[in-house]
Amino acid sequence: MSLRKAYLLIFLVLIVDQISKIYIKTNFILGEEVEVFNWFKIHFIENEGMAWGTQIPGTYGKLFLTLFRLVAVGGIGYWLWDSVEKKHSSNYLVVAIALILAGAFGNIIDSVFYGVIFDDSSSQLATLFSKEPYGTYFHGKVVDMFYFPIWQGNLPEWLPVWGGRNFTFFNAIFNVADVAISTGVGILIAFNKKAFHHKEA
Repeated sequence: MSLRKAYLLIFLVLIVDQISKIYIKTNFILGEEVEVFNWFKIHFIENEGMAWGTQIPGTYGKLFLTLFRLVAVGGIGYWLWDSVEKKHSSNYLVVAIALILAGAFGNIIDSVFYGVIFDDSSSQLATLFSKEPYGTYFHGKVVDMFYFPIWQGNLPEWLPVWGGRNFTFFNAIFNVADVAISTGVGILIAFNKKAFHHKEA
């Protein structure tokens, strides 16, 4: 795969990711939910940190995470460029790196800019390019919306640790960027030999 095609893939993922997030921010109040199917819901949440709604604690945790992401994206970007330039890397590897890069960059946009272009979503629909933004640069919140509670119920009493507790599978709420990252990592794991197989010159 050429670098141009890899960039096109990254661009398409970013466009879908940002359009979906902006739509949710400007059409949903924080915590609002719409049921598409009983196993699929659009549920608007925001998180301070890592992928799939997890968070990093501490006063400077958010800033540290955002700066770390920027450094990581630079490294992943170089990995993509180097893999394509060598001309021996498989398409599996190039696609995987491009997806991971797109996903990481998508969530970075939220973290860096959303705090200064949106107002608060907790009790109102957010306004894009608001005159009263909710945060500052590098302290924006990542928008998540896809929720797949495929099964909900009480676990059998005989199960150790979790027995008798209410359980939801799948409980994470995520976004397009998270899907891109997970898909890229999944390709590297599932197609490991093909991804890291060097083509003959």
